[in-house]
Amino acid sequence: MDTQSSRLMTIYRKLYYRYGPQHWWPGDTPFEVMVGAILTQNTSWNNVEKAITNLKPYLKPQVLYNMEDKKLAQLIRPSGFFNIKTKRLKNFLKWFKKKDFSLETLKALDAYDIRKELLGIKGIGRETADSIILYALNIPIFVIDAYTKRMFNRLGFSLPDSYDDIQRFFQANLPKEVQLYNEYHALIVRHCKECCKKRPLCDVCCLKADCQKNEMP
Repeated sequence: MDTQSSRLMTIYRKLYYRYGPQHWWPGDTPFEVMVGAILTQNTSWNNVEKAITNLKPYLKPQVLYNMEDKKLAQLIRPSGFFNIKTKRLKNFLKWFKKKDFSLETLKALDAYDIRKELLGIKGIGRETADSIILYALNIPIFVIDAYTKRMFNRLGFSLPDSYDDIQRFFQANLPKEVQLYNEYHALIVRHCKECCKKRPLCDVCCLKADCQKNEMP
């Protein structure tokens, strides 16, 4: 294992030891995870949970596909930007219908073929697409977000600028395992919310010894 890979795994183990398993992504079904990934754009998970609770009696692809936009918008109102998110959900459902609402059909495709199609849906960006692929379809693809960039820049990694290049860096230096990618991303989010904040709490950080830029704003 080279230096980059070894260091990434050391960081993972320290985060796991500190926080334990995160049980991501919360959802009773893969479809619920897909919906949650879209609703969580530009809002907190607490707000998404309220919207998901409203949706519970209707959380089947065909049901939401046939639901009137006005009713769907009211159900997901707690997630914020509900009119925009209604359109995004409907755009996603139109695409999913072409796959016969079948998870098996999606899982039979190559990850990057699915990703390319998801990114062709208006309102679906890279982070949302990759969250669907990893957490709903259990296909190994590393999810990148602002927390990832913040934490690893502070740790002294020279990350590329683009989302896709950062993703390639992680996937080239970590074993290609669904559970590892799942847990690692969840742990990054947990650590950045609790410790590696915009104003970091460096004194109590479990990665303090590894951090080369803990004074970085």
